[in-house]
Amino acid sequence: MALRVLILLGIIFWGGTFGFHGLMENGEWSSGELGFAQHPVETFEPAYLSLHRSGELQDRANHLWSIMERCTLCPRECGANRLQGETGFCRSPGTRLVIASYHSHFGEEKPLVGRGGSGTIFFSHCSLRCVFCQNWQISHSGIGSAITIEELADIMLKLQKGGCHNINLVTPTHYSAHILKALDIAAGKGLRLPIVYNTGGWERMDILKMLDGVVDIYLPDFKFWDPDMADPYFAGATLYPSITKEALLEMNRQVGVARPASDGIIYRGLMIRHLVMPENVSGSIEIMEWIAENLPKDTYINIMAQYRPFYKAYDYPAISRMVTDNEYIRVVQRARELGLTNLDIQGYWWLF
Repeated sequence: MALRVLILLGIIFWGGTFGFHGLMENGEWSSGELGFAQHPVETFEPAYLSLHRSGELQDRANHLWSIMERCTLCPRECGANRLQGETGFCRSPGTRLVIASYHSHFGEEKPLVGRGGSGTIFFSHCSLRCVFCQNWQISHSGIGSAITIEELADIMLKLQKGGCHNINLVTPTHYSAHILKALDIAAGKGLRLPIVYNTGGWERMDILKMLDGVVDIYLPDFKFWDPDMADPYFAGATLYPSITKEALLEMNRQVGVARPASDGIIYRGLMIRHLVMPENVSGSIEIMEWIAENLPKDTYINIMAQYRPFYKAYDYPAISRMVTDNEYIRVVQRARELGLTNLDIQGYWWLF
């Protein structure tokens, strides 16, 4: 009960204090309160700058764009001809780029937020279709407004000017071609922030390899261990566990372990999120065991306790309630027993 109260207070505080800035208001973009924190003093060059200088970033963007002729950007591989305006499984409207909001976000992991916030861009639509998605209006209904690639580049620069520590791309997979094109433009205009690839976790290997040298920080979920559990909650995505495991290994190969710099900010590395769910439907213990066996023991893992039954979750009895204290504590204790040393249990440390 104590944990539930703490989670609820945290959600109320986060929503009431920071909220969602950057939604379309009367036809005009509002970037919200971006803040004006000083940029870090230590020298950092994001991975994509060398690719921009050589022209390879543009080449990769064009290659990803061509894939949309028979779209296989995500593991659904639906084959929609997005170049001709077809809507695929993700429901993205052809080649149109739709975002729901952008703002300096203070609800992300502390090493991403710092003092200036994480420069978060929420992309509309999603191919995973979680039935419990807390942002279902964005991911399922596609709320948002269409913008051009040039406008996306300008948003990145605006977030940088506002003092954000990074550009945090939320649900980017189905817009990866648009993103690389915008990033190439923004880099030419002075963008110097690390790129955070904030994904649900399942990513095609050949697409990930196109992002090698582009992405500085991978921020994937590892949501489910059991294919049979992923099936009803992810619209039949039974391959989610196997694809995500391969993706995490590749992400780690590209960027390594996420470690804070002297200013406390993470500029490069893999940061895994796992949401503990009721009745252990997500297979939390098995996921911790797999990470301990296959990745460095100091891999950054955010073990999240804030599950709430959003969207269609009440249609599924096993996930129609919040997580209990014991369910969450059991996962953290097992992770520690396995020797995992870089656990983010922010807000619940006094329980252990």
